Amino acid sequence: MPEMPYNEPTAGGPMTTPSDPTAPRTPLSKQRVLQAALRFADQHGLETLSMRRLGQELGVEAMSLYKHVANKEALLDGLADLLIAEIEVPAEAADWQEAMRKRAQSAHQMLLRHPWGKALMGARLNIGPAMVRYVDVTLGWLLNAGFSVGHALDAWHALDSYIYGYALQELNLPFEPEQSADIAAAFLSHLPAEVFPHFHRVVGQIMTSGRTESFEFGLDLLLAGLERVRTGQKI
Repeated sequence: MPEMPYNEPTAGGPMTTPSDPTAPRTPLSKQRVLQAALRFADQHGLETLSMRRLGQELGVEAMSLYKHVANKEALLDGLADLLIAEIEVPAEAADWQEAMRKRAQSAHQMLLRHPWGKALMGARLNIGPAMVRYVDVTLGWLLNAGFSVGHALDAWHALDSYIYGYALQELNLPFEPEQSADIAAAFLSHLPAEVFPHFHRVVGQIMTSGRTESFEFGLDLLLAGLERVRTGQKI
């Protein structure tokens, strides 16, 4: 089917059409479709993504997309793999801890860039090439460092649980991090210090220092604990 501008208006707003209909159109490809879907999800959220809306973004009939992605589920599988491809697992590092630190930092930043991504990645059954590489390189670092197969899997799940859980907590905050001191001050004013002295001490310190929770602090503890497992020490 030839690709034609899709001009029908929808509730989501006017269609995107080329500014110059005579200009050469960039051919569609699977990668172009997925990148457009990624931009759409970042701007509007994953829940509003549909083949029709994606066709609008690309200025084509929605049916043209099916030449490149079989259906909506295939589109979501491809999106999940695009997100995983953004996570760096270094091929070279000083040791396994440095490699896992870079992996954790990269995954954390990816989740903050794409707040909708956590739910998507956890719901896909089909594993794409980026995910296979991500898992393989990560497990390779752990196994080559001396972790048993069982402990490598435990380390994988412990790291992922921390990364995703921390990002989820950040993304679910009902205020921006820089508002923490003001929010804390307002909350603290309703609590008597003589009844809640420890709460006042800690929150008061946060208010005066501007200190917030640290992703690196928990990551340090987790890596140190995994090193004790690797070397056969008690945790």
